[in-house]
Amino acid sequence: MHMFDMSAFYKKTIRDWMDAQWDNGAYTETSVWQNLNDYAGIGKGAGETVWATAPPVLTVRHMQHYGDLDLLVRSLVKHLKWLQFLEANFEQGMLEKGYDKLLNNYFGQKSGLGDWLGMRPRDTYITHSGFYMAAARCLAYISHKVGIEALGPEQKGMAKAKWLQDRIAYLYLRNGKDDFDFPRGKTRHSPGPEMGLFARIVPGEKRCVVFENWFKREGSVWPGDEEKRFMDELSAEDTQFLFDRGELKKVKRKGNRLTMTWSMWEGFHEGIFSMRYSLSTLSEMGFHHIALRKASGTGMATFEYLLRHNATTMWESWWRSEDLYSRNHPMLGAFAEWMSSSVAGVSVHPTTVGGRQVLFWPQFPKSAKTLEYASAIQGTPQGDFAVAWRFEDLPEDKNEYDSALVMVRIRLLVPPGGEGFMRPPFHTEEKFTIKHALSIPDLLGAKSAADGECSNRREARMGFPYSWEYDRINSRWYRLRSSKSIGTPCVSFLFHTTLNDITWSSSRDITQTFAEGTDKRVAPGLYEVIISNWQLEKEVESPEGRTGNLFEYVKKNGSPNCNNESSFEWDINDATHII
Repeated sequence: MHMFDMSAFYKKTIRDWMDAQWDNGAYTETSVWQNLNDYAGIGKGAGETVWATAPPVLTVRHMQHYGDLDLLVRSLVKHLKWLQFLEANFEQGMLEKGYDKLLNNYFGQKSGLGDWLGMRPRDTYITHSGFYMAAARCLAYISHKVGIEALGPEQKGMAKAKWLQDRIAYLYLRNGKDDFDFPRGKTRHSPGPEMGLFARIVPGEKRCVVFENWFKREGSVWPGDEEKRFMDELSAEDTQFLFDRGELKKVKRKGNRLTMTWSMWEGFHEGIFSMRYSLSTLSEMGFHHIALRKASGTGMATFEYLLRHNATTMWESWWRSEDLYSRNHPMLGAFAEWMSSSVAGVSVHPTTVGGRQVLFWPQFPKSAKTLEYASAIQGTPQGDFAVAWRFEDLPEDKNEYDSALVMVRIRLLVPPGGEGFMRPPFHTEEKFTIKHALSIPDLLGAKSAADGECSNRREARMGFPYSWEYDRINSRWYRLRSSKSIGTPCVSFLFHTTLNDITWSSSRDITQTFAEGTDKRVAPGLYEVIISNWQLEKEVESPEGRTGNLFEYVKKNGSPNCNNESSFEWDINDATHII
């Protein structure tokens, strides 16, 4: 939705779901009922609460991106019926599925897909309840935009959403551990803290401690059959290569057998929902460098792992599945949204409608070894917003990429009729200046030239450098060093050489604005922001290695944004954090 003009596609999906709604108000698991996973719902025709709440959630996000008020008006009654169905049936349905009211006898993962196919066990109670809350928030949002206030659906939705939020918070803080886990939980399941922090369920006074305790979680070993077969058919040299990188670990209880590992903070454990929640929460809370560390990690349960096994599409699972799970499945695709919104730094503003306002929030790694530049384009009905940033004055010796003092150059493009808000990265001691182009250069020409050069680079296969291939004759896996087109880095059109002669205004110092934590409004035009004296540092690593935690680091440094009161409660105009 955020990358392409998918307005008609998603509108049809929502309409199909509304057409399939049962007379009792229940939404089905899929937009055309197929008797798929109905067992996971609360009964009476309802699909699992998570997937059955997709129609109102999609309606809200459609409004955020495309501003179709007519869709809100036409869908309001249908979404109200769904919430009324949940109010009448959710409690009893959950009891019948084995969830007791205080979760005294709940040990995780009952009926439902939940945070599907992450590396951790799934907490299905919080996904059922969280999306029930989302259905109420959506009703409030839609009613607010349509203009039905007072004692109508808006008040009903807000009251029910708040009640559900408070109940989840009570249950998930009840054990006194402040880890936002169910009472008998042992911090093994997902997506408790990830959803709780992102969707503003965790109470404001608990956000800092829950955030810190999240970093106590660690990675582990993975005993998958396909991975075992893979390791059994590796050469001694390649086995040592993976062992030295921490991707293999000797397990004493299995006779020191080598087993693959997955990492919490240098890779992924996330499933379909926590993928979005964890990356966005890390970036929003001032630990973007750790989100980048996860995304750029190597080994089992990373994108590098998929690429080294010749993936050209997303998999349904982090592990190799030759016979069950899909090799072409977008469920972990929230990664792409985070890349444009946080790595590059452009996204539709959480409270905008019709994509009229965009948030520019570029953030950077600690070390230039992780990333040297990034860019993205955010399409909207107003036109294309764009951002690009790069480190400049980097030393020739890349060993100094962990310690050099550099400059950051950022360029922003706001189309006619649009409005941008620039938010600074969490470092606020550096000097910020801004200037704008006095006349708009040939951006279409620059984009065409940049696209052509990028295409040539892809044809030259300047991307991911190797893959694992199988020697059938010798029954042996081996590393084939042959670059691919996928992963080829390309420079943004905003930095193309054809734009070197732009006539700029004089620079204005905006350091104080950013020091005060105020977003800088940018009207239509082309802008350049310079951050002087940006200090590069070494990236953070766990003392225990790839499978270790980062609790002591986070506790020592603290989050620069966990006390931000604007993130304590969900805002009725916020379509991004609705769930």
